[in-house]
Amino acid sequence: MARGVYIHIPFCHQICNYCDFNKVFFKNQPVDEYIEAVGKEMELVVQQMPGKFDNIETIFLGGGTPTALSAEQIKRLLDLIAKYLPTNKVIEFSSEANPDELTIDKLKALKSGGVNRLSMGVQSFDEQLLKKLGRTHSNEQVYETIEHAKAVGFENISIDLMYGLPGQTMEQWEDTLNKAFQLKLPHYSAYSLIVEPKTIFYIRYAKGKLNLPTEELEADMYDLLMNKMEQNGLKQYEISNFALDGYQSTHNKIYWDNDEYAGFGAGAHGYLNGDRYSNIGPIKKYISSINDSSRPLLSTHKVTKEEMIEEQMFLGLRKNEGVSFDEFERKFGTPLKSLFGDTIQQLVNNGLLIDDGQFVRLSRKGRFIGNEVFQQFLLED
Repeated sequence: MARGVYIHIPFCHQICNYCDFNKVFFKNQPVDEYIEAVGKEMELVVQQMPGKFDNIETIFLGGGTPTALSAEQIKRLLDLIAKYLPTNKVIEFSSEANPDELTIDKLKALKSGGVNRLSMGVQSFDEQLLKKLGRTHSNEQVYETIEHAKAVGFENISIDLMYGLPGQTMEQWEDTLNKAFQLKLPHYSAYSLIVEPKTIFYIRYAKGKLNLPTEELEADMYDLLMNKMEQNGLKQYEISNFALDGYQSTHNKIYWDNDEYAGFGAGAHGYLNGDRYSNIGPIKKYISSINDSSRPLLSTHKVTKEEMIEEQMFLGLRKNEGVSFDEFERKFGTPLKSLFGDTIQQLVNNGLLIDDGQFVRLSRKGRFIGNEVFQQFLLED
């Protein structure tokens, strides 16, 4: 059974310098036609997989930027979702948003269409750094938009922050965190910058023109992040995510639990019936495929048992609770320690993992080098 649904809206009014997601400038794009095509894809897949979506818990609108759409387009998209997906058991319906695009009308359209969680891309409260990132909003727009969202009835609001940015100092990062906490939100996500290929930052990096913080400074920024979140009553529940009790992201937890979800839209990824798949990225090709009444698949990969086990470890160790011994054995029919007992013991001895008998999890020290720890759980061919 699919636990969640991701829907990709690939339109942006501004392309950020660090973003490698499938996206295009909004202007001169067949936006209305695209929304109808997403509806047709949902209809097609639900028909092909009867019962698969009967118990979906979450829906997530991502991008691009869903709030690049007009209020009318948002309403149409949400009407199509309600038409083709059984939303009666959905407990979390999220939308990504840009602070400078969320008008009152758009907020009302989202709320009345069932969205109950907003995830806003703020990234920094240092306006010079925002310009470096290619962001177009101001701090004032962040404060104003959050007030409007609360007035419309949104309580579950999260913001994304970034550190390890070009030229960023520890003082700038601490100031951003302090300003973020003044908003008194129930959820925060904070990510270190990863310079991805095919981005403006990558081109600058390749030319030696991107002044990135040292690894030591980035580690200090992460340390400050964890300390400050704790001081402000927010519990870390995943490497990059912090929340008040009851406000953890259910949708993201589906990914970390390595459970199944559908991906709809151009360039979307999904995991259904043991297949990881990706959709065609170019918008006109995506629409054309849908109009031919065929799924717009670019690639599918049948996940092997070995890959499932590796993913269970990589994804599960991202969570603060870690990987459950019981859950692992239930899923794979073999005890976790029969496969990785020596590895776990060695990492515990090195202070990178904690084994409490029920779960194995990253220690605080281990969180700083999570990827190196995860690599220890690759199975030999």
